[in-house]
Amino acid sequence: MKLCRYGKNGFEKPGMVDSEGRVRDLSKIVENIGPNELSPRGLKMLAKIKPETLAVVANGPRMGVPFVGIGKFVAIGLNYSDHAKEAGMPIPAEPIVFMKATTCISGPSDDVIQPRNSTKLDWEVELGIVIGTQAKYVSEAEALGHVAGYCIVNDVSERSFQMATTQWDKGKGFDTAGPIGPWLVTADEITDPQNLDMALHVNGQRMQSGNTRTMIFSVATIVSHVSQYMTLLPGDIIATGTPPGVGLGIKPTPVFLKPGDVMTLSIQGLGEQKQKVVAYHEQAR
Repeated sequence: MKLCRYGKNGFEKPGMVDSEGRVRDLSKIVENIGPNELSPRGLKMLAKIKPETLAVVANGPRMGVPFVGIGKFVAIGLNYSDHAKEAGMPIPAEPIVFMKATTCISGPSDDVIQPRNSTKLDWEVELGIVIGTQAKYVSEAEALGHVAGYCIVNDVSERSFQMATTQWDKGKGFDTAGPIGPWLVTADEITDPQNLDMALHVNGQRMQSGNTRTMIFSVATIVSHVSQYMTLLPGDIIATGTPPGVGLGIKPTPVFLKPGDVMTLSIQGLGEQKQKVVAYHEQAR
């Protein structure tokens, strides 16, 4: 299934995407897409619904974050071997774990607002893991059983903020630094999360190309590892790292985003995101 939420920011309704990519209205079946709906019982109930029996949502609505109830936004750094090489960094011995603030979360096509004093705004297309059942001290063999589904994440990064200290959080957690969506695709539709093509364009130019097979730590390894240090709850999301092609890695001169730039992200089977960069002062405060 492809689950989503659509409508005006703050007033989204639950939806389901049919085989032709049309959004169907789920609001008469469930009030929202959240932890209850992402549980095995909830997903089993939703799987019984035939999209063609639901009303089509007309006029290409705004897509919101595809689910609610995100208690933790966990992220993994330097998790692609080719990206680590690009960055001139050694292969990590274990996953590099950091947190993105939940206040950074935004819809897949909402504007990315360049924060005050930003000089090195960068892009990162990433596979997002959405947790469906509580995971605490789970083994790698058990890990995928705790996954409800997958989605696209743009781990927008402000490199001058990120590199100012040894902690990355302030460069990763500013408002609008975490677009998620457009859909949550349930795990049963992604037969192999370690073989998904990924791409990111800026103003129509291909900047990132990759495949999840070059991840250093697999989805199962990541879920198991993180669960050793924090209990993962239904609705939590983990961004799993980015392939090569980020602005910081461009030689000889890095390239960074500026107001007016448009990012377009895609991951095989998970749809497409598109965000315009705008300056902070252009927004109502």
